[in-house]
Amino acid sequence: MATKDPKPKEEDGAYLTGKLLLAMPTLGDPRFSKAVIFVCAHDENGAMGLVVNHTLPGLKFDQLLNQLHITSDIEVDLKALSLPIMSGGPVEAARGFLLHSGDFSRDDTIKIDDLYSVTGTVEALQEVATGKGPEQMLFILGYAGWGGGQLEGELQQNSWLVVDPDPSIIFGAQPDDKWQMAVEKLGIDPAMLSGESGSA
Repeated sequence: MATKDPKPKEEDGAYLTGKLLLAMPTLGDPRFSKAVIFVCAHDENGAMGLVVNHTLPGLKFDQLLNQLHITSDIEVDLKALSLPIMSGGPVEAARGFLLHSGDFSRDDTIKIDDLYSVTGTVEALQEVATGKGPEQMLFILGYAGWGGGQLEGELQQNSWLVVDPDPSIIFGAQPDDKWQMAVEKLGIDPAMLSGESGSA
């Protein structure tokens, strides 16, 4: 049964809910090339995350609203309409998620921590379209998923770097800049991350 407020086990630090995963060049899966993934849930049963730096080319938020037949009697928020649509991962590519700041909450909102929440309803999109949405947000289609122990195995193979999330990167940076900025946040020169495997 899903819970409204997933909490990782803090005592052993093994679970990465609320962290960012940065794809290493050695990962090999082109779907995750230089991916920056916000981990929404991680426990012994597996993990779920949203890629926050891969845009879906040619699709904008206003087109999506039209496809979903979302209209409003009041003036639509033009800032929201310019939102790019992110490709969150290969699982359920038609399922939408709003990754957003903690100033917005609805019945189905999952609070990750004080700064980040995820909401997945059409009603939330209606509010965004009319200017009542969160201060910071990304709209994401699809997600990345791992079975129990799968992400831990990939971490042992040095497929991912782990870094604390930064709203200025997740919400503020251009998609093409997010991976490099997040790597630099770790104090690593991105140019040093070659295709060779091994621990830093």
